[in-house]
Amino acid sequence: MSVPVLTFFNNKGGVGKTSLVYHLSWMLADQGRRILVVDLDAQANLTAAFLDEDRLSALWETDNDSADTVFQSIRPLLDVGDFTPVNYVSMSERLALVPGELALSGFEDQLSETWSKSLDDKNLARQFRILTAFWRMAQEAAARFEADLILFDVGPNLGAINRSVLLGSNHVIVPLGADLFSLQGLRNLGPTLRDWRTGWTKRRENWPQPEFELPEGDMQPMGYIAMRHGVRLSRPVQAYTRWLNQIPMEFRRSVLGDLLAANAAPDMAADPYCLAMLKNYNSLMPLAQEARKPIFFLKSADGAIGAHANAVQDAYKDFKALATCIEERIGLPVTIL
Repeated sequence: MSVPVLTFFNNKGGVGKTSLVYHLSWMLADQGRRILVVDLDAQANLTAAFLDEDRLSALWETDNDSADTVFQSIRPLLDVGDFTPVNYVSMSERLALVPGELALSGFEDQLSETWSKSLDDKNLARQFRILTAFWRMAQEAAARFEADLILFDVGPNLGAINRSVLLGSNHVIVPLGADLFSLQGLRNLGPTLRDWRTGWTKRRENWPQPEFELPEGDMQPMGYIAMRHGVRLSRPVQAYTRWLNQIPMEFRRSVLGDLLAANAAPDMAADPYCLAMLKNYNSLMPLAQEARKPIFFLKSADGAIGAHANAVQDAYKDFKALATCIEERIGLPVTIL
């Protein structure tokens, strides 16, 4: 039985997606889950959040046959082989990272070409090995780590790498900024997800007796998270309200494809597809980066005193509530710490 995969995806960058994945993975682990987080963004920003420069240098610059990153794991597929089991990095007892690497972008052309070939009737095992490499690599690593959940972080685009990642995703969460660009991103993202899902179904039907397990390609949108909105007297500031109010309708119309529901969308505060509205914690970020820990784990020794200490407590409550919401939506069993 495969481990469920949750992907955080928005083709519009700059919304705080990678920071969200970083903090949520730590919070889920803190709540008792065993989490494998996989950095599938060719920019590898999530990896840089977890690991210091010395560790990154050792991973990226050492010329050996060890599969220490996503790209090193799937590199044999550029020739005639299959993926090599990856050496994940244990960040804590319940949290492990599969590091990313900038070289991953070199896999884009291979995946794009293979997507077309997979509708032919030649060498289908080879084509499907390539298209499902990320999912199979992650599932193998998750089995060794005994993970309850896999988190995928991807880049802000609609390219072939992200398509292959989404094929192996059961659930999708869309982080959004409160701006026009995020709304436009929803209008592009929704139809693309539906096209990818339909395309994968056709390809699976084209190989009626697969030689190895294939992902279902569910790509089911779980909901969205409104990121970095300013707050005054517990309400979003007016500059953001205009765009926040349009998100529930646009999510239903563009991502869910439900035009009737879009006409009766509730306010964001009452919208079941709104998983969280996360405040702007930028004042804590420099402290967290210096301490190399999530903002909700900051202590007075890290400089979190006074108003910062209160913000740390608020951040912990916010991310714990989000983690609990996601656990319930996915249907993970209750943990007892």
